[in-house]
Amino acid sequence: MASVRPPIASGRFYPGTSEQIRALIDSFAEDIEGKTDAVGVVAPHAGYIYSGSVAAAVFSRIETADTYIILGPNHTGMGKPFSIMTLGSFQTPLGNVPIDSALAQNVLAKSKNLQEDRTAHQNEHAIEVQLPLLQYFKPDLKIVPIILSVATLEIYREIGGAIAQAIQESEGKKILIVASSDMTHYESQETASAKDHRAIEEILKLDEEGLLNRVVKERISMCGYAPVVTMLTAAKILGAKAAELVRYQTSGDASGDYSAVVGYAGVIVSRYEMSPLVKLAKATVEAYVTERRVTKPPEELTPEMKERAGVFVSIKKDGQLRGCIGTFEPTRPNVAEEIIANAISAATRDPRFLPITPQELDRLSISVDVLTKPEPAEFSELDPKKYGVIAECGWRRGLLLPDLEGVDTANEQVSICCQKAGISPNEPITLSTFQVKRYR
Repeated sequence: MASVRPPIASGRFYPGTSEQIRALIDSFAEDIEGKTDAVGVVAPHAGYIYSGSVAAAVFSRIETADTYIILGPNHTGMGKPFSIMTLGSFQTPLGNVPIDSALAQNVLAKSKNLQEDRTAHQNEHAIEVQLPLLQYFKPDLKIVPIILSVATLEIYREIGGAIAQAIQESEGKKILIVASSDMTHYESQETASAKDHRAIEEILKLDEEGLLNRVVKERISMCGYAPVVTMLTAAKILGAKAAELVRYQTSGDASGDYSAVVGYAGVIVSRYEMSPLVKLAKATVEAYVTERRVTKPPEELTPEMKERAGVFVSIKKDGQLRGCIGTFEPTRPNVAEEIIANAISAATRDPRFLPITPQELDRLSISVDVLTKPEPAEFSELDPKKYGVIAECGWRRGLLLPDLEGVDTANEQVSICCQKAGISPNEPITLSTFQVKRYR
């Protein structure tokens, strides 16, 4: 009979009962449409009250997998340096999570560095802390647990290559690689954030060697750099093209103590490549913020850029809104020029925020929404997930894009539109709806 690895973090890093776990993750989980088909992710493994919202934000945004290969660091010093378990299961209050033995044994067979070992996993929390979150989103998952210790880039790349090859041979099965890691440990908020974002910059470039060099040279106390380096290696072999920072925060954001914090980053790595429209918006923001230079449209416009349409440019920093400005209807000759104008406005003229500074640029993510022509609508026709809405009263107009976090009902959508336009609840309004094509 296969052995069961009992929980050691239950009641410490996460609640001790299934009801408490579900209630806490319920408070973190986000209802996201259009989930990302991820190749790998970075997710933190601290106590849920500190980092659970970051990890949940990552898992809320991605398609679930059949098997999760979870790479964790070795905090205890126990066991073999590169330890994989190929048999048995991990127990949590939400039930047992079986090991995908066939996949695990294939990974082991392909790597000259990995060794079958249970000892390294006995008292290690980095993998276990991920499990209740994964069970919440995918109750019938399987895992391949791997613990990685300090080593050279060549060893991490060898293990990453073995993982990628085993995944390629597992046709018909959806497999995701989870790199379990916290960021800087017990430094001031300012120092930790600065160091972490230099490391995150390398992750977003999918540069495993650059990440390892930064960690070593700048003494970044990122406990799971080995899992992240290995994940990036495997992900690129599997066709990864881009990475997105979903959220960054520190323990100080939960405790209020910013004198000695731990950093937490959530990152999604996917085969998706940044849209040319988003590349134009990103280049526009960077040029204007750093040089006050207005970018020119590309010499050759893509078909989408040649159209005339209303455009909104949304900017997020560490996963939180940092600026959003757009046009209801076309005001310029084409979408490319609309993007350039609205990207500058979103970065520097959104009245809700101070202008973006050069120091923030590597922490931003940008999306571009291209709007269809608004059509008159009745309240009964509204659908906040599918349609954006415009509320009008005389010359006052308020617009809200579709599929926004926290806006789940037509009443909420119309109310926000009216507030933006300065329309009071008792004034008569006319409604229009539109759809968007969202580029990331």
